[in-house]
Amino acid sequence: MFVIERATRRLTQLFAGLVLYGASMALMIESRLGLDPWDVFHQGLSEVTGLRFGLVVILVGAAVLLLWIPLRQRPGIGTVANVVVIGLAVDAVLLVLPTAGPLAARIAYLVGGVVLNGVATGLYIGARLGPGPRDGLMTGFVARRQQGWRGPAGPPSSNSRPRGSIRVVRTVIEVTVLAVGWLLGGTVGIGTVLYAVAIGPLAHVFIPLFTVPERPGPDSARLSAREGAGTARRRSPPAERASTARQARRRGPRLCRCPSAAKRASRRPSALRSGPGPRGGALHVRSGPAP
Repeated sequence: MFVIERATRRLTQLFAGLVLYGASMALMIESRLGLDPWDVFHQGLSEVTGLRFGLVVILVGAAVLLLWIPLRQRPGIGTVANVVVIGLAVDAVLLVLPTAGPLAARIAYLVGGVVLNGVATGLYIGARLGPGPRDGLMTGFVARRQQGWRGPAGPPSSNSRPRGSIRVVRTVIEVTVLAVGWLLGGTVGIGTVLYAVAIGPLAHVFIPLFTVPERPGPDSARLSAREGAGTARRRSPPAERASTARQARRRGPRLCRCPSAAKRASRRPSALRSGPGPRGGALHVRSGPAP
């Protein structure tokens, strides 16, 4: 029952986040005050090709997803849903969203779109069902640069020297798509700057807030029990530990009373020889192996 409820929450949160992400894009488009770098690129392609904005988002997402193949990235359910749902949502919201005429309404659209984008980012990333295709492109480039293009897939070694960072790779990708989108006719303005400044702090707040916690497995439960026992032993008073040690010394060594040990002891030769000790006393020596 818990597994079903957890999976339902993750899927609901994923699709809610993707729909809200599309709505945030529509708000920023209608503000006409500037878009984020990828949407500048999408808008530029839409102006050149005459295709709907949402359809361009889907086509670009599918093309970026194909670039995951040489980068050896594995998409999840959220990755595929990201490609389709956001494009459909932005077109649907653009059809019903009123046009903002006065500047105050356009500013409200812009600010609301940026904040809603941060909430949506926290929702769909917090569902932990796979990153978006553009995020995977960034992390894939970082991993390939650190491991080498012919190296094995997986996390980079601690001894490998990093040849790229997320900040550098993301900056290069977004500056490139921003420049190309602007040349194609995309809208660059104050909204572009506001998005670049605000999206980091917003994601920092909303991603931890909406992240679905992982279910602890049996290994982690046993590890927690061992850590708890070790903590209890470390926190016990020194006098109590000393008293326990004295009691153990008084009891002496523990004797094995199992039948197999008694049978082995009965088969050992136990003849005793007597003789003078080193100081005139009697010395008893047991022949045979030591018990």
